[in-house]
Amino acid sequence: MRKLRLSFYSSACILPLLAAFGCGSGGSSQPVLTSVGATANPLVAQYNVRPFQKNVTAWVEFGTDTNYGRLTSTTPPTTDFGQTFGILVAGMKPSTTYHMRAHAQAEDGETWIDQDRTFTTAAIPGSAGILPGIVATQPTPGLTPQSGVEVFNLVGTEKMLTALVTDLDGNIIWYYNPGNGASPTPMKLMQNGHFLMNVGDLREVDLGGNIIRSVTTDEVNQSLQAQGYSFTISVFHHDVIVLPNGHWITLANTSKQFTDLPGYPGVTNVLGDALIDIDLVGSVAWAWSGFDHLDVNRHLMGLPDWTHSNAIIYAPDGNLFLSMRHQSWVLKIDYADGAGTGNILWKLGNQGDFTLAGGDVSDWFYAQHYPNLEASSGSQLTFSIMDNGDLREDSNNVECTTTCYTRATVFQVDTDSKVASLAWQYLPGLYSYWGGSIGLLDNGDMEFDLTTVANTPASRVMELTYPGTPQTVWQLDLTGENAYRAFRIPSLYPGVSWQ
Repeated sequence: MRKLRLSFYSSACILPLLAAFGCGSGGSSQPVLTSVGATANPLVAQYNVRPFQKNVTAWVEFGTDTNYGRLTSTTPPTTDFGQTFGILVAGMKPSTTYHMRAHAQAEDGETWIDQDRTFTTAAIPGSAGILPGIVATQPTPGLTPQSGVEVFNLVGTEKMLTALVTDLDGNIIWYYNPGNGASPTPMKLMQNGHFLMNVGDLREVDLGGNIIRSVTTDEVNQSLQAQGYSFTISVFHHDVIVLPNGHWITLANTSKQFTDLPGYPGVTNVLGDALIDIDLVGSVAWAWSGFDHLDVNRHLMGLPDWTHSNAIIYAPDGNLFLSMRHQSWVLKIDYADGAGTGNILWKLGNQGDFTLAGGDVSDWFYAQHYPNLEASSGSQLTFSIMDNGDLREDSNNVECTTTCYTRATVFQVDTDSKVASLAWQYLPGLYSYWGGSIGLLDNGDMEFDLTTVANTPASRVMELTYPGTPQTVWQLDLTGENAYRAFRIPSLYPGVSWQ
């Protein structure tokens, strides 16, 4: 492959580029035009590349010096002569000068590399009063953390940033301000390079902070009503995922009135959970209400907040796993890629459908958050689960009060024999009674987030060696806000890994 390392300072046609991009196509005498400019996000640049040929792809490398070191994703091929790529370059620290240069490749494999260009990021507006304190450390010498960046879904005051990404040194390299004081519950990187989040509406934003798509509860309720569903929703909450077919499926609150429930005389407006499958045009493709499938009289945390689910997992067989915190259960729901009955296939947890190996009920998870399906092979499932520990029962079936504790756990589940086993646990010595996330990293380490530390606006994220006796590889302490979720991703660009 021949690389043509040329820059353009005049309007003259440069003959060696004729084969790669043509000359003067689309009425221009330059084969490639480039420029770099600012976006509404002071940490994000837009690199414009305009090649005068079809079927050209482009990407940008960038860094604090001319060694660069980081890459963006590669754009899809152009379809028209003179089509401009607007490549958003993100992953930069505030108030820092970066070097960057674009690469382009023609259909026949010929490549072009732009001259080095610089871009200086600005400070985050109002940063002195809106940013949490962040301190990252590597406590164990000789251990290397999993590379990548850390995504934070923070819960704070309306005056503080709640959606941000840091490098592993704790430097903020991207943020988003939804503009309505909302906290993102959650915020996830999509395969198209955008972030999907719940900030009151379900919102897809690009790295520049531009809203690409938004779905509101009013739109969902109109679709539910038009399709004859018997319930409506009040708010989206806690989770939304992208399905393989591109649909979004989200959690939402729905409510129903009951009269003279045991222990609740009179009328009680019970708050329950709904699952809503939203298609590519914003219509409801499938919907589910917990009121149709569960006993309202099982309310471990009391009423009116009956089920309080917090995470959705798409199962390999096309069904759904649902983490239901106020039942201390992970449910498997018959979704069948949108053709399912919604019936509950099984319930994992204390008083559910599985026997716990060893028989000690205190080993079950309680009031859990963010289970991840780490492995699936036939009837054998492996879940990592943040076990918050609220209402944990001891071996005498007595609920904890002052002795509650939180764990990072891994459970092995045999869905044929209906036996679950506690395969691994780590007790950090803290009680984080709400929030949190957990998951295996690509290097085999386990990472988890303790949302609250000592009942204060503070959180701790830890990367531990796994399995066996854990050693702390990396730790980040955050003050001023709570991290509802914190998790590692390879970079801000799908398919690209940053060291």
